[in-house]
Amino acid sequence: MGTPEFAVPSLDILVKNGFNVVAVVTVPDKPSGRGLQLTPSPVKTYAVEHNIPVLQPEKLKDEAFQAELKSYNADLQVVVAFRMLPEAVWNMPPLGTLNLHASLLPDYRGAAPINWAIINGETETGCTTFFLKHEIDTGDIIFQFKLPILPEDNIGTLYEKQMSKGAELTLQTITAIQNGDYPRSPQPIVEVPKLAPKIFKETCKIDWTKSAVEIHNLVRGLSPYPAAFTTINGKSCKIFETSVYDENKTGDVGELSTDGKTYLHFNTGKGIIAIKSLQLEGKKRMNIEEFLRGNKL
Repeated sequence: MGTPEFAVPSLDILVKNGFNVVAVVTVPDKPSGRGLQLTPSPVKTYAVEHNIPVLQPEKLKDEAFQAELKSYNADLQVVVAFRMLPEAVWNMPPLGTLNLHASLLPDYRGAAPINWAIINGETETGCTTFFLKHEIDTGDIIFQFKLPILPEDNIGTLYEKQMSKGAELTLQTITAIQNGDYPRSPQPIVEVPKLAPKIFKETCKIDWTKSAVEIHNLVRGLSPYPAAFTTINGKSCKIFETSVYDENKTGDVGELSTDGKTYLHFNTGKGIIAIKSLQLEGKKRMNIEEFLRGNKL
């Protein structure tokens, strides 16, 4: 059960290792592109190419869908980047339903764990496999692996690493379940858990009263998509790459300085941040030298 590109390597590794994937559950095709043509999810595309039956329910509580799902007699269900399941679905197979989550649970429960780990300046993350239960992302942990977050990582690079390593963890977990030899540990109770809510447009707007380090991490955690943004010369501008020019120097918050050729700096609530690459509304992405050649500030 999965939808985006992130789920495909986990499906692929099971197919290539000879597991009998009896069906795939994914979202209905959605209109996309200029012609708004109905487009299948990456998981459906893979399943069709490999002749795996595909179920695309509008509602997971639909009785006809649940009856069809039950007819496949799956021993185990595997969830990677999908929707919240009703109990009638996750409790259906005899071995249960496991989920691959891109964080070290119990930290970063929620829809956007990779983004928030970077935005919050973490230096380590990982993936967790666990059994589903009522409360989201709270079930018993099976396996975890740790992964460093490098200073140069952004959501694009870390997503790729998590996707690949997560598939290996999925294979390890299912092999252990098949052999009947696997750990099952309740999640530690954390008084103030770090959460990973869905990313909305307002999440992406740069607040210049924050520190240069915080803004730099926000940019990394949203680059290349959906991208942090601000306003320059009255136009919305996506910011893809920054560096912390000075951690402590302060000035008028949000004020910019530039030589018009090689650098663009912004004052923050604490420190100065340098913009390295950006995209003005209606234009292509540019490095700062290209941008300054065509835009007087």
